[in-house]
Amino acid sequence: MLEKSKSFWKDSAILPISAVITKVFGAFFKIPLTNILGGTGMGYFSSAYGLLLPIYALSVTGLSASISQAVARSAAMGNFAEVKRIHRIGEISCGILGAILSVIIFVLAKPFSVQIAAQPYAVFSVLAIAPAALFGCLTAVERGYWEGLQNMTPTAVSQAIEALVKLGLGLYFCQWTLQHADILCQYVMADVPLTALAAAGAVLGVTVSTLAGWLYFGVRSVFIRQKMPKSDPKMTVASVKVIFRRLLYVMIPVALGSLVTNLTSLLDLVTMMRCLGKAQLLYPDKLIERFGALAKSTDFPAFVYGSFTGMAVTVFNLVPSVTNMLGKSALPSAAALWTKSDKNGIAVQSQKVVATVAGMAFPAAGWLGVLAVPVMEVLYRGRPEEAFLATQSLQSLLPGMVCLCLVFPLCSILQGIGKAIVPVECMLIGVAVKLAGNLILIPQPAFCVSGAGIATSGYYLIILLLINGNLKKAVGQPLKLFRKIWQPALAATGSTAVVWVLRDTTVQWNLWLSLGFVGMIGGIVYLGLLWILTGRKVPTAVRLQE
Repeated sequence: MLEKSKSFWKDSAILPISAVITKVFGAFFKIPLTNILGGTGMGYFSSAYGLLLPIYALSVTGLSASISQAVARSAAMGNFAEVKRIHRIGEISCGILGAILSVIIFVLAKPFSVQIAAQPYAVFSVLAIAPAALFGCLTAVERGYWEGLQNMTPTAVSQAIEALVKLGLGLYFCQWTLQHADILCQYVMADVPLTALAAAGAVLGVTVSTLAGWLYFGVRSVFIRQKMPKSDPKMTVASVKVIFRRLLYVMIPVALGSLVTNLTSLLDLVTMMRCLGKAQLLYPDKLIERFGALAKSTDFPAFVYGSFTGMAVTVFNLVPSVTNMLGKSALPSAAALWTKSDKNGIAVQSQKVVATVAGMAFPAAGWLGVLAVPVMEVLYRGRPEEAFLATQSLQSLLPGMVCLCLVFPLCSILQGIGKAIVPVECMLIGVAVKLAGNLILIPQPAFCVSGAGIATSGYYLIILLLINGNLKKAVGQPLKLFRKIWQPALAATGSTAVVWVLRDTTVQWNLWLSLGFVGMIGGIVYLGLLWILTGRKVPTAVRLQE
């Protein structure tokens, strides 16, 4: 029994480690890509990515969860014949779904780029991303199958392969396009910006990475033979219709929740460039006064959008990608406590996870707010204009980053206690706030660049308040969550003030040396203040499974 427990914890640690590796590779891809393409090129790239993310959320995320749940259920009963049927049905149905989605993206690439994204030259990137929907669906089946059998290694390896191929081929195809402009001009219209084709090259690398992730499972099946136990002959195997209904039962709510979460990127894609174009028409003089000759260019909307999504959002997502791992552990713990009707235990669990997440989110947001300029200068040294715009956007996103870090584990707890639809309802209300914020703020010259960031922060704040209220209602007793965050918030405020002073005193230093020194002192001050405020006991990582 002990060995099984050790194996379980080992497998459970694999996916978070893989997620960190994937994020690191993703940053190594996005940061140099932005330096190569600039704001306008990243606008074309992000148009394709902004379309793919909601499609992935609607199909791939739900597929993986539904296959995993169905396989786990049948395997737990020892019905391995049914496990094989689920796998086979998943491969066929998801292959068909993926092919349909790819064809739809391919056919609608031009009207989407022109009418919705308001960026005609983004059509090349959208065409390049189309096959990724097919490979993504096929890969989701394989990942869900192995996760259902409690073997996380195949998923982790395939994710690492995807990230590595995307990093290598994405940058290679982008550079190759820029270096062979004369060859491409023979096959493409001469008036097409080279950055649009280079962005499409980078997107093609992303598509090939999804193919590589799927091919890994095929190669693995050849060299590693699966030893499936035999089922009891007396067990009946569910029909195709019943299995398909089971898959849909799990897939639909999970997919909807993931879709709503990713709607912010789609809203930015649909509204930002249109609103910026509107601002150019209504307030040309004010924009020129603020942004110079850049505001006169027809590429200005794509330039700002690319700087926002390619730079500010990339840095914004780094901290939540780490804190979200706590949410994955909070879900099964909450489910176990709910099964025992231990509502007080759920309240305590919520307090623990919120305190731990707040301990990471508040100092990160404060320090990034103060150090946004040097951080962006270090990461995007070759693109000073884009970095200047992204700095303003990042600073407006940081309140939302703290809220997002707190939202994810609370959503996981709600899912664990059987209230999976509640986060979806809360997010839909937040989407309305985000849409209204974009439409009102972005066209105004006073906000413009930071408008989308402010709207995103408002989106996550509303969701946090609504989810906290719904969780309190579901548990039936006060959670006192926000009483647990004042200590890290106050400690973060003090350390941020120290970081602000040190930033100005080390301004003449080498940037890397300055950031390292300031970050080290800020961390020491933060831990010291937290030690004092918490009664000389600094909280350690929460043991969510105890």
